[in-house]
Amino acid sequence: MNAMLKPDSAAPVTASLDKPARRPRRPLAANSTTRARQQVSATVMKIVAPLVGALFLLLVWQIITVKNSTFPTPMVTLTEAVKLFSDPFYRNSPNDQGIGWNLLASLQRVAIGFGLAALVGIPLGFLIGRVQFIGNMFSPIISLLKPVSPLAWLPIGLLVFQSANPAAIWSIFICSIWPMIINTAVGVQRVPQDYMNVARVLNLSEWKVLTKILLPSALPYILTGVRLSIGTAWLVIVAAEMLTGGVGIGFWVWDEWNNLNVPHIIIAIVAIGFVGLLLEQALMALARAFTYEQVSN
Repeated sequence: MNAMLKPDSAAPVTASLDKPARRPRRPLAANSTTRARQQVSATVMKIVAPLVGALFLLLVWQIITVKNSTFPTPMVTLTEAVKLFSDPFYRNSPNDQGIGWNLLASLQRVAIGFGLAALVGIPLGFLIGRVQFIGNMFSPIISLLKPVSPLAWLPIGLLVFQSANPAAIWSIFICSIWPMIINTAVGVQRVPQDYMNVARVLNLSEWKVLTKILLPSALPYILTGVRLSIGTAWLVIVAAEMLTGGVGIGFWVWDEWNNLNVPHIIIAIVAIGFVGLLLEQALMALARAFTYEQVSN
């Protein structure tokens, strides 16, 4: 009986060896179709959604013009924008210049004030984050002065510098320095303690600790502070120029309001927003370039 049972018991094993079980094939065509649909849907969302938002804004704008006849329509504003940007760098007199010169003048003030704030704020943030005594010394001062409106500092600048242009730069400086100081100090304080222990074991100098450990670790925080500062600086310069006068996009807006040229005011608002968007995107690209995280995901 054993001889008769052996072939029967061995048969399934032989069959399993000769014909192994096949895995079900993946539906490649279905997966590729689904992936293509997802890509098309994502592309449509990126393109269609902003267009719908723009159309909604234009619709609301048109409705406002129906209710208020003094408010310019989108078509009238577009016509004025074409005329305005056809020659943005004309110069007839100090008070009669194109919108391009006014934007450049405002950007120049922002660059000077922002650069001075970076030169002072980032090193001071490192000291506050690195030395506890200095942090305790400056903490109440920063907490007291940070909530103050930047325009409240404008009269102090006019009193000290006796000139409108340095006073506007002073306002940019004082409003840009706080985010840099705070974010830099937080970044230095959040450096992992293990890194500092390794630096002590290796007996690294303070300069090497700064350049090899503190700066790379705190760099994302520093760039975040820089991005916040440039946005605040661009907001403040428009209001400061409205009060101080001279050449600049803020003064240009106020001058157009005195002339009751509302289309030019709307064009200036769009131009201010566009320049601010470009500044923010440029700093975000800089942050992605110098951040050690995988930002592609």
